[in-house]
Order: sequence, then structure tokens, then C-alpha cells
Amino acid sequence: MEMSRASFGLLLLLLGFLIISSSANSDSTYENFVHCLSKYSSPSLQASSIVYAQTNSSFTNVLQSYIRNQRFNAFSTPKPLIIVTPSDESQLQAAIICSRDIGIQLRIRSGGHDYDGLSYVSDVPFFILDLFNLRSINVNITDETAWVQAGATLGELYYKIWEKSRVHGFPAGVCPTVGVGGHLSGGGYGNMLRRYGLSVDHIVDAQIVNVNGCILDRKSMGEDLFWAIRGGGGASFGVILSYKVKLVRVPEIVTVFRVEKTLAQNATDIVYQWQHITDKIDNDLFMRLLVQPITVKSENGSVKAEKSPKTVRVTFISLFLGDATRLISVMNKDFPELGLKKEDCMEMNWIESVLYWANFDNGTSADVLLNRTSGSLNFLKRKSDYVQKPISRDDLEGLWKKIIELGKPGMVFNSYGGRMSEIPASETPFPHRAGNIFKIQYSVSWHEEGAEADKEHMNLITELYNYMTPLVSKSPRGAYLNYRDIDIGISHNGKDSYQEGRVYGVKYFMNNFDRLVKVKTAVDPLNFFRYEQSIPPLPY
Repeated sequence: MEMSRASFGLLLLLLGFLIISSSANSDSTYENFVHCLSKYSSPSLQASSIVYAQTNSSFTNVLQSYIRNQRFNAFSTPKPLIIVTPSDESQLQAAIICSRDIGIQLRIRSGGHDYDGLSYVSDVPFFILDLFNLRSINVNITDETAWVQAGATLGELYYKIWEKSRVHGFPAGVCPTVGVGGHLSGGGYGNMLRRYGLSVDHIVDAQIVNVNGCILDRKSMGEDLFWAIRGGGGASFGVILSYKVKLVRVPEIVTVFRVEKTLAQNATDIVYQWQHITDKIDNDLFMRLLVQPITVKSENGSVKAEKSPKTVRVTFISLFLGDATRLISVMNKDFPELGLKKEDCMEMNWIESVLYWANFDNGTSADVLLNRTSGSLNFLKRKSDYVQKPISRDDLEGLWKKIIELGKPGMVFNSYGGRMSEIPASETPFPHRAGNIFKIQYSVSWHEEGAEADKEHMNLITELYNYMTPLVSKSPRGAYLNYRDIDIGISHNGKDSYQEGRVYGVKYFMNNFDRLVKVKTAVDPLNFFRYEQSIPPLPY
């Protein structure tokens, strides 16, 4: 039925009223927030210098600066009412108090590598508290510690350590643009985990701003909350301001290698054997496997016809905390199947290995670690699993067929064992310790825009994840908090938030979930700090 001219005019009038009303409400919220901010922070603060409303010309640039997943950078993606970018502690405290008093949900962003966008997207009105201005780092080589603010990146932390010492490092992620706040509060792992464990295993103090705007250190927050923010996620309990971490010793010479094997080069047998030794080999050795579908190339290196056969390529990329001679000895003894040769190995210092693992060219200056922007932006989806029993040869061959069939998703296998198996599961909220051979990250990235492309690629990675169900951990099927995955469950923060929270909570935290709930109930009983996968408080 065609709409009458009068009805159409009425609709336009109504839409115009709604737009004006929405704008007025947004302006009112901004004014109320700024007024509150000036009341609780320094009298000299120019609120416009740290608060960005949607009408501000810099709003879009500030919002997009730390979005790493283009799936959440569309026109239709819900946007915050305002973005707050505090540059000192008093501004951070005031921002929390004012958000709470106005009653607007707060999303806390410290790095932007949030795979499912939970730190900068919400389906209810929200503010973003962006910590990128709070990134000071103070390294003390005398007592081998560093205070690092939540808005710093891992690259900045590594650089500051390297400025002071050639024999110290820190066991954290291999991507230098990841934010410290989210990485450390969610567990944090890297290529030294078999020797030194997780990032959270080296946190000795912290500062958190609670729901009342108070800054608490380890002593004043108490051991329960200090336990919770070392692997339980910080954003459920408050806003992490900084962490004090214990540095680790690194040798003057470390060794890296990268070896590729296809199915025609016996990759199946090599991966099968890798599973049996990767958690038991020398603790100084970490091996990551990249499993990717590729198109078979001709002898001259060109890609064959469109329907040319596909295969799977497995790339072994490693860090060894020692020289190449000792590495070859270890490999010949425990993993001769790979056939590693001295010429496959590169000796270097620790900071050069950081650059190598971040895919920078050899000879790149360490100054590049101070660059806070990522090189490329993709649409992406990630998922995770834990493997506790070696996958049989037959099952590996079935997996390769599935990867070839799907054509786009890949997998990353990360070695466990070593120090990871020595730390009790209850020591920190991160529970995936002894009994796990390796962790899987499922990965798919794409460049095409639009809902159809999103749906296609999301379906592909989900199909691969579902295919792996009988081959991975069970009851519960484990997941890694820092590989955020809302597919495994969300909370709507209603009366059933505790039961909804258990669905994803036991996968991330297993038997530690209920202790996290008790901490949450004690420090934030009204659930101000919440998001789709936050720790819920106990129901009243």
C-alpha cells in the first residue's frame, strides 16, 4: 500500500523530532558529564581537552585509533555517547565517579586489540574510557621490576626494558601494539611461557581505581582482588591504572628458526610427533605452529590454474633461550623428525627476537616498538581451544582435509608444558596449566566489506571450531579470556546474569569462576563494571 502524502509528511516530522530529541539528550549527557568532571577533578582542567562528544570533529579519529577489528568499525556499529581520555589519575577517578552517578555504562579500553570489540562497542548507551594517555613506564634494574601504566603497549615496555639492560626481558605477547592493561589482566602469554609462565605470574603489585573512584594498591585492595585482576580480567572489578611487574633474565644470545613443511613434505608425521614432545622438551624452547591452507605452486613458483590442488602448510616458528649449538643438540635428541639444520637458525639478542617475532625485517631499529599503530587492519574473528591428548594421525589427516575444504581459516598451535605445568591452576584465575599439551587459536581474516562477507567468514571459522569438538578439552571445553569470543556465551545483566555468566565463565576460568564471582560481589555488588562477558555478582 502506498503511503499518503500526509502520512509521509507526518513520518518525516516524527523522524526529525526523534533526531532533535536524540541530539538534545546527547548534548545534555555531555554537559552533565563535563560539569561533574570539573567538580571532581583538578579545577584547571579543560574538559574539552579530554572529553569527545559525537559532535566533536576529533571524535571519529579518537574512536578509530585503537580499533583493530574492522568488523566493529562500520557505520552501523553502535558508537559511544562520549569518549574520555584522562591524562592523569584525578581525571581517571573523576571519569569513573561521573559515569556511575549519571548511570551510563562504561567501556574500558587500553589497547584496542579486543577481538570481539567488547571494550568499545555496546548495545546500550555507553561511554568509552580510553587509557592511551596513561602509559608511563618506570624500569628499575636494581630490583628487577617495572611499573607500567595500563595504556602502554607491550612494545613500549620491551623498549624501555632494553634501554636499561641487555639481559632482562618480560614474558608477554609477541605483538608489540597490544595494550598492557588488557593483556596482563587477562593472563598474557608469549614465547617465553615454557621457561617463565604467563605475564600474570610476574605481577607483584598493582593500582586499580574502584567504583568509588579510590586508587587501591595491593595492600589496600587485599589479596582476593589482587588475585582476581591477575588473569580474571580487570574490567569486571574496576579500572587498572598500572601494574608492577618482575622482570626476567634473558641470555645475551637467543636463537630463532622458521621451518615450513607441506603435506608432501611429511607434515602429518612431524606434527604428530611434535605433539608428543612439545610440552616435555627443554623449557628454553617454545615452538609455535602456523597451520594454513595454501594453493600448490608449479616448479617455477607460479600458482597453477584456478582448480589446482590445495594443501596444508605447517610453519614451525620458535624461540630458544640459548645459542644455536645447544638448540641443535636439543632438537637432534628430542625432535629429529623436523630435520633442523644449523643454517635454519639465527642467533640474535632478545630485543632482535622481539622484532623477528613481530615480523619486522632483520636490522630494523628497536625504535619501531614505540609505534603504537598496527600495520594493517582486517576484518577478523578468533576462537580458542586446549588440546590435552595428542591428535591421532588419522584425525590430523581429517583435519587437513577440513582446512583445505574450508579454504580460508587457519590455526595456531602454541606449546605448553614447562613452567606452565608447575603453577597450580588456582594460583591465578587463569586455570589452563598442567595437563594441556598446547593451545589452539583459530583465525580467519578478510578484506571484503559487508554483512555477507562477515557471515561467510564467521560461518567458516565456526565450522572448523565445531569440527574440532571431539579432539579438544571437554567438560568444560576451555577457552582463553584474551581471545574474547562471544560465541561461547554472553550475559544480558538481568536477573539471570549469574547463570548466564557461568556459561562462558567456566570455560575461561573453570573452577576459579566462583571465587571470581565472590570477589566481584564484594567490590562491585551493583555491577557497575559490566559488559557482555564480565564476571557477574551473586544475585541478591
